[in-house]
Amino acid sequence: MSDTTITQRRGKVRRPRMLSPLREHLRDTFWFAPTAAMVLVWLVWMLAAALDGVIVESLQDSGDYDALKDLMSIADDAKTVVTTISSAMMTFIGVVFSISLVAVQMAAGQQSPRVVRLFVRSRITKATFAVFLATFLLSLLVLTSFESEQDPLLVTTVPFLESLLTLALVGLSLLLFVMYVNSTLRMLRVGHVIDRVTAEAFRVVARMPYVEGGAPALGPGDGHPGPGDGHPEEGLGPETGRVAYRGRAGVLRDVNIARLVHAARRQGVVLRVLPRIGDFVVPGTPLLAVHGGAAPSPRALGRCVSVGVERTFHQDLGFGLRVLADIALRALSPAVNDPTTAVQALDRIVQFLAALGRRPLVELRYTDRGGAVRLAQPVPHWDQLVDLAFTEIRTCATGSPQVVRRMFAAFDDLLTLVPEERRAPLLRHRELLLQSVEHTVPTAADRTFAQQPDRQGIG
Repeated sequence: MSDTTITQRRGKVRRPRMLSPLREHLRDTFWFAPTAAMVLVWLVWMLAAALDGVIVESLQDSGDYDALKDLMSIADDAKTVVTTISSAMMTFIGVVFSISLVAVQMAAGQQSPRVVRLFVRSRITKATFAVFLATFLLSLLVLTSFESEQDPLLVTTVPFLESLLTLALVGLSLLLFVMYVNSTLRMLRVGHVIDRVTAEAFRVVARMPYVEGGAPALGPGDGHPGPGDGHPEEGLGPETGRVAYRGRAGVLRDVNIARLVHAARRQGVVLRVLPRIGDFVVPGTPLLAVHGGAAPSPRALGRCVSVGVERTFHQDLGFGLRVLADIALRALSPAVNDPTTAVQALDRIVQFLAALGRRPLVELRYTDRGGAVRLAQPVPHWDQLVDLAFTEIRTCATGSPQVVRRMFAAFDDLLTLVPEERRAPLLRHRELLLQSVEHTVPTAADRTFAQQPDRQGIG
């Protein structure tokens, strides 16, 4: 059993895994799946070639040369098909994915550059590309197995199973192509993109170590104040040192919780992550605060944090709101002028904030297998999430009564859904929106119309 915290949700127990960040990082790449597919198909081809050799040898040993001639005849007919596949598949791949890149560029320009990662992480896109390349590679490998020898007594192999495998991959390629086109067309629809972003954001919430509808699942040490309720370090003991970041500059994408908990347990200390996930860090930035002893060695902390060029959803609670706000802002820009898309983004923002409205947003604390707190990680405060969701949209929305009406409805709905102590930032943004409408909308009738809450904006 590894040294990790227990995460409880709906009665289920989950433990962060050592390779969990690696899995997410590989999903953010486009090279791993095709490379793995080509390696796998090469191994399958070797196995199929060996079985073809065994079949030929078995027929020769039994003296069944008529069956061997029939097998050679079938393989010769299949050779024409395999040759056609090998010459056409790369052209097909180039045309299909060139069109896809244009579609991705259009989506990034109209919605947000952040939505490109949805295409990169799409399983059907990776599967299609991987199977296409695997089919092309297998057709080349099968062509090398064909012999010019036509005498059944002298032939050493007949690529019968290899040809059948190639034809099976062609059929799978055609099926995946249909699914890929359908998936690409769906990802070009802004409603589907917004839904995917929201789903990713809720997955982050699901990974947070909280009991649904209750307090943090921390084990020993419950009841400590989190950010916004007190000092983050309270309950962790005195701070005895800090660890500076030593890698390349970039965005803190995630931390390897299991590795940090293991390192803290071996050292007998508690580690507290200082920057939030999504912060830009440079070499020398304080990364970890140490409580209760000496800091672990740099070797023990190796590969415990991941820094990249852009934020990811893996552990970033606010990134979903950031992408939804970006989509709404792009829709409100004069170049796009699509307030209906902004309303769709606001619908999901309200959904996400409503889900977090009664959830305790305290500092995450992870325990080892003995129940001792070993790692603390900050999360955004409620008022920070509200500011992220509404500030920029509010400043750009006053010229669109559809969006303004939807925002008033959003504030009214959230004010009824969140507890009393979390209403202050919502009331502040509602008042600021009201003031903006009063100052920017010239006529009284238009002001009255814009100030009426409407969940659809304008009908």
